Formats: sequence, C-alpha cells, structure tokens
Amino acid sequence: MTSVWAMVEVIDERGTSRPLIPQTSVAAATWALFVGLALVMVGNGLNGSVLGVRSDEEGFSLGITGVIMAAYFAGFLLGTTYAERALKSVGHIRVFAALASTASSVVLLQALSVTPGTWMITRFLFGACMAGLYVIVESWLNDLATNRTRGRMLSVYMIVTMGGIAGGQLLLNVNDSSGFTLFIIVSVLVSFSLVPVTLSASSAPPVAVPEPMGLRALISRVPTGLVSSFFSGAGAGALLGMGAVYASQVGMSAGRISLFLAAPMIGALVFQWPIGWLSDHLPRRGVLFGVAVAATLAPLLALLVQDGSPVAIGAMFLMGGAMFPFYSLTVAYSNDWLKAEEILGASGTLVRVNGTGAIAGPLLAAGLMAGFGPRLFFWTITAIFASVSLFILVRIVSKDALPQERQRLHIYFPARASSVAANLIPKAESSTGDAGCPPIGELGSDYESSDRRCSRSWGDR
Repeated sequence: MTSVWAMVEVIDERGTSRPLIPQTSVAAATWALFVGLALVMVGNGLNGSVLGVRSDEEGFSLGITGVIMAAYFAGFLLGTTYAERALKSVGHIRVFAALASTASSVVLLQALSVTPGTWMITRFLFGACMAGLYVIVESWLNDLATNRTRGRMLSVYMIVTMGGIAGGQLLLNVNDSSGFTLFIIVSVLVSFSLVPVTLSASSAPPVAVPEPMGLRALISRVPTGLVSSFFSGAGAGALLGMGAVYASQVGMSAGRISLFLAAPMIGALVFQWPIGWLSDHLPRRGVLFGVAVAATLAPLLALLVQDGSPVAIGAMFLMGGAMFPFYSLTVAYSNDWLKAEEILGASGTLVRVNGTGAIAGPLLAAGLMAGFGPRLFFWTITAIFASVSLFILVRIVSKDALPQERQRLHIYFPARASSVAANLIPKAESSTGDAGCPPIGELGSDYESSDRRCSRSWGDR
C-alpha cells in the first residue's frame, strides 16, 4: 500500500535529484499560493475601482485620471521585466512579503494624500509590486507542476486571477469611496495574503525566465498575433482603467458600479472555455476574427440603452466575455505558427506587447472622454477592436490560413500575467516533437510542403 506521504522526486536538467517533497506538501503549497493570490487580486480589483471613482469625486481632470490609471500598467510592465531577472537568487517568501508589504503601504498613502502626483507614483509602485507577486507565484507554480498538471494549474491560475478582480469590484459598495475604509480594506487584503504564503512549507523555486523572441522575428512570423496582442491590451487597459471613471461620471450608485465593473470579469470566466472549444474545432483565425467582432459590437449595445441599466450591465458581461479570452486566443494562434522551442520566448514578447497596449488604452480613452463626453468610453473600446478586426480580415483575405489539423491545442492563458507564466504551458511529450520541422510563418505559404507529423499539436498527443 502506497503511503499518502509518497515522495515526489524532481530531477534537474543535469540529472541531479533535488530534495524529495511529499505529495501532500505539494498540494498544500499550491493551494497556499492560490489563496494568497486570490486575496491579492481582490485587493487589486478594489483598488483600481476606488481610485477611478474617487478621482472623479475629487475633480481630477480626465487627462490626469488617465495618466494615473496608465501608471499601474507602466509599473506592471517595468516590474515584470525587473522581477524576472532580480529574483533568481533571492528567497521567494521574503520577496513576496516585501512586495506585499510595500503594496499594502502605498495603498494607505493613497488614502492619506489624495493628490494626482501621489496617486501617479503610488499607482506605479502598486503595479510594479503586483508584477513581482505574479512572477513569484508563477515561478512557484511552475516548480510544483508536472507536465500532466501544468495546463490544469494555468486554468486555475486564470480563474483565481479573474475571479479575484471580480470579487474586488463587488466590494466597492461596502462603504463610501470618499473615506478611508475602502483603502484600508485593500491594504488588509494584500497584507493577509502573506499568511498562507509565509506559512507554506514549500522551498523557494528557481525563476525560469524565457529568452524573449525579438519583435522583428515575431512580426515576420506572426504579425496577426503581435498586432492582436497590442490591441487586446489596449482594450483591456481602457476597460480596467476608465470603467469606474465612466460609471461615476454618468451618476451610477456604488452598488450599480460594482456590478457594472464585475460583469466583464464574470463574462470572461463564462466564455473562456466555449471560445477555447471553438478554437480547437474551427479554423482558429476565423474564431479570432469572430471574437474581435463581438468585442467591437458589445460596447455599441451599451450605447443603445440607458447608462447603468441591466441591459448595459449585460453588455459589459458580453464585452468581457469577448475581450479577455481574445488574448488567450491570440497566444494560441501565435503558437500555431511557431516551433515548440520558440513558444516560451514568443509568449514573453506577447506579454510585453500586451502590457504596452494596456498603457495606451487608458490614455486614449481618457483623452477622448475629456474631449467628447463619458460615452466615448464605449466608443474607444469599439474603435480598438474594430481596428484589430479589420486587420485580421485583411489577413484572412490576403493570406492562406493554416490548415486546421496543424493547430495546437488551445491553452487558456491569463490576460494579466508575466512572461514567467509561459512556463506553465505543457511541454511537448512526443519523441519526434516539432523541433526538426521547417520554420513556418504566417507571412509564408511553405507549410504545405511540411511533413504532416510536424503539424500535430504537442497538447493533443
């Protein structure tokens, strides 16, 4: 009879066995990380909404508010790049504690000093701390995962991330945004995330940072993937950054704002799997185009009805259901055109391009809302996804599609993640693999001469 304390042996690339970890410890460490991450994401979701609503109440100009909201994504992008390289030789538990404590403190500074300058700086720092926390959690999960469980962990990671943000939005109506209470709640949530993580018995994992694929190389191979990644980030940045501002400007109550902002996250969770299924059973580029069109039309539905009405909230649900899975679909589509050994590097580049788009999104939305009114919030998102829809349509008309049998299995990749998350993508298990396949690219048509064995997905073997 096998003991529940059966040991798991981990062998590194040199063939050296690492200390054995009980299976029960692996499970406990995994769930400790997810619980800690959930608390962080609830706080993160609430913080962004509070700042958006409070910025409008304080009379900050929309231009200033856009910069405040974009500062988070700028901090996240820089923090990801720095953390991935700085954490290789540092104890993860201590770094997690340091970053969580810093994030908790800057939120309190936001409550103490309600000025645009303070909020720009603290929002940037909060984003950088979040990036570091993402890197730590992702590297930890990668270390605990086996190839059989990687896809499952990535899916749970996405659920916890999106669900946590949605939960944070629902806390917006707990108290008046004009006081200290909501800021204190954010601080407490982030601080409490330390408890399950610091009590974990798991050892500190190494940080596996994939070498990013150059922009020039990626755009020559998969221009649709690169462009879609940027516009996906821009749309998400506009929604997450300026959604609360729009809701406040049109006079929604706190309870209605919380539903308005939570609806897209819930929509993302509901539609992620159906879209993934369609992506595996239909030509993926066509699915990509269809989802982009849906993300274009959903904001128009909100424009046709009364602000904050149930139908408008339903439109937000549909918007999130198309917008956030779009990035996961973009990653899957890009992987179809890449060799197995290129996927990690390409995913890292796509994450950074997506983050750059997320910085641009709030700035664009804020500028248009300042010039033409709050309803330009929806028009901005429509314009973003109409642009990428048109680009994909041009590619469909002008370039041959990849045969459906060459598509890799769809992987549910979170929209808000660092490039370290790419390590959770299941590795190829076939002895033949596709390492020896001829390079293919979306710009070329040489796939027809490729060995059909090269077309099989590493995910469906």
